[in-house]
Amino acid sequence: MQEVSEEDIAKILNVLENFSETETSRMKIEVSEGREEGTVDRQYHHGRCDVGSPWAKGEWFDVLE
Repeated sequence: MQEVSEEDIAKILNVLENFSETETSRMKIEVSEGREEGTVDRQYHHGRCDVGSPWAKGEWFDVLE
């Protein structure tokens, strides 16, 4: 197992502290050797609750006929 430096731990804690101050509710971390250190991407997440729902399938479910 690889040693983890105190600096790396401090960087991770900094990321978590900054994230907790935002209004974003989910975080997904992907580590990549092909990216420049310190770069961040934000992507919209549709949420698991929409998968398979009538709304996600394009069906209206709250319209009176």
